[in-house]
Amino acid sequence: MSTLSGPRAVASTNVVSLDAHRRERPMHVAVRRAIGMLHDNYHEPITLTDLAAEVYVSPFHFSRLFAKATGVTPGRYLTAVRLFEAKRLLLTSDLTVSDIVCSVGYSSVGTFTSRFTRAVGMTPSQYREPQVRDLLLAIAPHFQRLPSLEALRDAGRGCAGKPRGNASITARIDLPVDQAPGNLLVGVFAETIPQCGPVAFTGLQRTRSATVTLENVPPGRWLVLAAAEHPTADGGHALSFGSLRQPVTVTGDENVPVRVRARALQPTDPPIAITLAARSERPTSPGADRAVAAARALTLAA
Repeated sequence: MSTLSGPRAVASTNVVSLDAHRRERPMHVAVRRAIGMLHDNYHEPITLTDLAAEVYVSPFHFSRLFAKATGVTPGRYLTAVRLFEAKRLLLTSDLTVSDIVCSVGYSSVGTFTSRFTRAVGMTPSQYREPQVRDLLLAIAPHFQRLPSLEALRDAGRGCAGKPRGNASITARIDLPVDQAPGNLLVGVFAETIPQCGPVAFTGLQRTRSATVTLENVPPGRWLVLAAAEHPTADGGHALSFGSLRQPVTVTGDENVPVRVRARALQPTDPPIAITLAARSERPTSPGADRAVAAARALTLAA
């Protein structure tokens, strides 16, 4: 039986014709159907063969379609859903860790705890600390949260450590033009679907599109993610977010310019939940040596 794995998609820069868009439309429908299956059945064993059979294509072909549409393999997407739901339950329910483990598709508390700790940087019990909730960024259609500006200011003072590098990333963030000015958080992450906090972050309040600089970025290959919370006419909030499709390489003390276009959530977006709360270790960039905690830079414009 096939396992949930597959090749990483590479973004294409080719111009796609109208006929090609028409041919791709059923493919996107198939991916959305498979994603619906993942969200509905993440607590059960699911294989790549199961997903491919659901949309009537071969496992190999399905894996390529899925990675092209989402940027990750079906297996990584399923892991993201399970970890997101585990984090949500840890922060919003009184269920025991053992009950949560069973409810998100794991059969062993020990295995889940090891995987959770390795991915997130803290144990499930540590994840229930109040500061984790206060500094949570959650991006999913059914659960959205952006840390308050007050919490971000406290994190900027309390989480600073010895810099791992002298480089910086200057990011131009384009927010949706049809949304009101919102509170913006921009972070530098090691993974496409980050599970632990950024190595550097910055925030702005009541802003439209903006250019921000993230200081003390360590050497390595990093992704930049931006999320903004916009007030709506009915008194609620709408979330927009965007990220680099491919990582940028940072070396020495250079400044690297990037551009991120934020947008509304889409059905194919994998759920993301990360906390800016301090922990003993920071994430290590792919290809970089594991080292001492990195500094986080915070700039909050009044």
